[in-house]
Amino acid sequence: MPFQHPEEVGYGHVVESYVTRMYGGLPRYLVLNGGRFLSPRWWHTTRFTRHLITDAAAINDEELEALLGYEWRSRLTAAWLIGVDRRDRFRTRIGDLLLASEVCYSGAAYCFTLARLGTPADAEILTAYLDRYLPRPDLDYDQPAALGALLRLDTHLGTHHADRFTEPDGPWDEWVAGTGRSSPTPAELHHWTDLQCDFANAWTHRPGRQLHMNLRANPIQRRGKGTENAVGEEATGNAAER
Repeated sequence: MPFQHPEEVGYGHVVESYVTRMYGGLPRYLVLNGGRFLSPRWWHTTRFTRHLITDAAAINDEELEALLGYEWRSRLTAAWLIGVDRRDRFRTRIGDLLLASEVCYSGAAYCFTLARLGTPADAEILTAYLDRYLPRPDLDYDQPAALGALLRLDTHLGTHHADRFTEPDGPWDEWVAGTGRSSPTPAELHHWTDLQCDFANAWTHRPGRQLHMNLRANPIQRRGKGTENAVGEEATGNAAER
């Protein structure tokens, strides 16, 4: 999919307005990527989350499209805004971006969005992603996030899409073995997706009320890519293309 700066489509304001707004010295996209806002110990959680809920409701579809057409920071942020506001009209767009898997980091945000939308159609997209990418241990992309999201959907929908991926010595175990590194268990990935979605549910159902959680380290972050230094990986443009 082509990359296009929002300025080229008349929405040059969206990056500063929605993506790089600062909280505690960190831009919004880095806070979203690392999950820092899930911790009640982070002093900026209340302000950050209130702004996120407000922006998710206020941003229009054209602005979201402008963000989705740009690089990973913008796509990640747009996916979170779509998921928080549950804009299901973006389901196909998010699914296409997830399956294309063009840039780093944003894929986990697409998985959050699909988990939050919470329908059989979202489970189908996640299943298609795992069918495509679990056989590829050479591609360490967003398989963990997709599995966690699918497990949550199975729980809420009463389905069993993830069973064939998580059976002993099945596709998940083979992918983990093929990557040559340790990986979170399916239960840990399910828990992480639950933390994200339950947090969004609590705030959107009861604005202004903080949800306290026992936060674990994000199990979905890529090996060797800490959140705080992710900003240095691409100075400009689309250097994060896979």
